[in-house]
Amino acid sequence: MHNVTVLRGQGGETHSAKSERSSTLTTAQGMPVADNQNSLTQGERGPVLLEDAILREKIFRFDHERIPERVVHARGYGAKGYFELTDSLAKVSSAKLFQTVGERCDVFVRFSTVVGNRGSADLVRDARGFAVKFYTPEGNWDLVGNNIPVFFIQDAMKFPDLIHAAKQEPDRGFPQAQSAHDNFWDFVSLMPEAMHMLMWTMSDRGIPRSFRTMEGFGVHTFRLVNSRGKSTYVKFHWKPKAGLQSVVWNEAVKINGADPDYHRRDLWNSIESGQFPEWELGVQLFDDKFADKFEFDILDATKLIPEEQIPVRTIGRMVLNKNVDNFFAETEQVAFCTQNLVPGIDHTNDPLLQGRNFSYLDTQLKRLGSPNFTELPVNAPRCPMAHLYQDGHMASTIPTGRANYEPNSWTEHSSPSEDPDTGFMSATIEASGDKRRIRPSSFADHYSQARQFYRSQTAIEQQHIADAIVFELSKVDRVDIRERTVASLINVDSGLAQQVANGLGFKKLPKALTPAASPRDDLPISDALSIQKSKIGSLAGKVLGILVAHGCDAATLANVQTHAEKAGATCKLIALTRHGITDSEGTLLEIDEKINGGPSVLFDVVILAMSETGITALLDEPTAHDFVSDAWNHCKFIGHVGPVDQLFSAAGVNHWDEDDAVIPIDTSAASTKAFLANCQVLRHWDRHS
Repeated sequence: MHNVTVLRGQGGETHSAKSERSSTLTTAQGMPVADNQNSLTQGERGPVLLEDAILREKIFRFDHERIPERVVHARGYGAKGYFELTDSLAKVSSAKLFQTVGERCDVFVRFSTVVGNRGSADLVRDARGFAVKFYTPEGNWDLVGNNIPVFFIQDAMKFPDLIHAAKQEPDRGFPQAQSAHDNFWDFVSLMPEAMHMLMWTMSDRGIPRSFRTMEGFGVHTFRLVNSRGKSTYVKFHWKPKAGLQSVVWNEAVKINGADPDYHRRDLWNSIESGQFPEWELGVQLFDDKFADKFEFDILDATKLIPEEQIPVRTIGRMVLNKNVDNFFAETEQVAFCTQNLVPGIDHTNDPLLQGRNFSYLDTQLKRLGSPNFTELPVNAPRCPMAHLYQDGHMASTIPTGRANYEPNSWTEHSSPSEDPDTGFMSATIEASGDKRRIRPSSFADHYSQARQFYRSQTAIEQQHIADAIVFELSKVDRVDIRERTVASLINVDSGLAQQVANGLGFKKLPKALTPAASPRDDLPISDALSIQKSKIGSLAGKVLGILVAHGCDAATLANVQTHAEKAGATCKLIALTRHGITDSEGTLLEIDEKINGGPSVLFDVVILAMSETGITALLDEPTAHDFVSDAWNHCKFIGHVGPVDQLFSAAGVNHWDEDDAVIPIDTSAASTKAFLANCQVLRHWDRHS
């Protein structure tokens, strides 16, 4: 036992808080806590109650831990654009932005990692925030989601615990921006509800290639409400027009070393070059009848609705066409709040969502220092406003008139008042039951969808999940945490558990943890859950890295650059030096990256443009060898021009000439087009099969 902190009582006496299992958890006021797992709700599946002082204190204390950096989602990057409606939802929602096809509204989007601090790297294994602020005619709507459709926990009461466990360990201040440490795996191995989200974060979804090539999800179930007051359940989906794309772990490690700003640089460059990122907004709409028969509780944020059961209906598109003018003023000061809704959209009783509704507003007050953060340009609505709020730190508007209350009898100034016809109205939902801290029994199945997700992946994706878990657990010092995790994995898939056990060197599998509810084995495969089963089918927005040597063929190089650009791709030239490289016609080439600063991990497709004389210098350069071997090991398509045998040999790549994705390119346009058509799928996974 050891003292972990010293607390001083009201009378000045000193008490030692021991790290004993028997010590009773209390609030900051010293009140013993009976349940630290569940929020106080009205009935088993009812709304979270405002009187829950324990939840409020816990979230309040958590929200105020950092100044001024965000506690979570600190590492973020933003851009501006517009949302355009392509399919009206007028029948199910009165929201003005969902009425008329072709109508647009401005948006501000912030992408982020969850765990790392502001100075962390972009390509860490983590969930990514995907937050969108819609500046609608009826006020701001904030759809604050992630690139993963589920979450680790079911109740906001556990959010501070989750993030404390994932953040750097408090006694040593590391690891930074990663989950490969004892505290995180200790927590999630004791919280089986986290297993579904773990499958996602340990999959390739946890290391997306770019912001432009990841999906976004609202995570929770929301409601749409029409003009007659009828509500319909909805889940929101963002689908990238560029297709889904990830990196393998070895790539992520090397990208973080070569360019820790890779994601933000990619987004900035794509917008500046006019290749505007675009997503489709889709919805899954369903009613109480479906909710009642669905295998899981639609209020459980650790569950999703497979697209095969309810297809995603595309209703609009979002285009990001402008970078921020000032990073701090916009990206850092933007304030997203889940409670920011407009008439026609409403919350549900999801306990995680209800806790977020309390937490976000409180967080913004602490971060931005005043309730007047809504007056900052990035946060201010683009529609007319009329309210009676006043004063406060950093107030920038100047109210006029004598009356700042309502109702009033002064007539010289019109005073705003409520409008029952156009104002926000919550969906009329009956709530009943005892006030209790309880987890609904319908939330008890923690493994079935984790199993469905794992079994829906390709064999290579499954291997990546196993490798990721082995890597992370290999960083965990305590044997009991590793064993408990493997024991929990057995309930997901015994083959996965055995792979992890083998990777860690276990002599035998531990006994499976007893689940709260027996996992189902009848859930069908869902192809929509797999990245590799989705087809990219285009090079638009992709980057080709061309390693050039002195004397490389000018005509072929020009062909590649011309046709790649026609396909919407960007070409970057990499060479031994930034200056002095000429092609076969003696033209001085404009080099984008020196070889030791432009590794192949930064590019989607690789081309080797060599010559008899120029290749010699590259044979003595270790980073040129890495350029080739990494492209090979990461299953990328490799085009080659001129003599390359010696470079492959120097890189230790054997039998490259027998590989279908290592393709020669000659001086003909047909050859270049054929190569570019082949590599639209980006990876040749058969290389590792």
